[in-house]
Amino acid sequence: MNISIENTNGTTVLKLEGRLDTTTAPELEKAINNEGEALKSLVLDFQGVNYISSAGLRVLLGAQKKMNTQGSMELINVNEDVMDIFEMTGFADILVIK
Repeated sequence: MNISIENTNGTTVLKLEGRLDTTTAPELEKAINNEGEALKSLVLDFQGVNYISSAGLRVLLGAQKKMNTQGSMELINVNEDVMDIFEMTGFADILVIK
């Protein structure tokens, strides 16, 4: 998985490419945690993500819980296959997906 980080006007955008699975989920978790307590607005760009496993879902749930206490989080550019997973697991009701 490739993760690129852009900070613009107080918003941190993480652009993700590849599979978000058991092997790569720790990379995303580390990238989010490295942004620290100053993180107020987090956008995860899923344009390049073609698969997400339960390990990836766990990282997203943890990130959402963190951002509920210190700011906001949204997912953008989610493809149909990944959106189907979010809907089947109920994550579509938990996450802000645009």
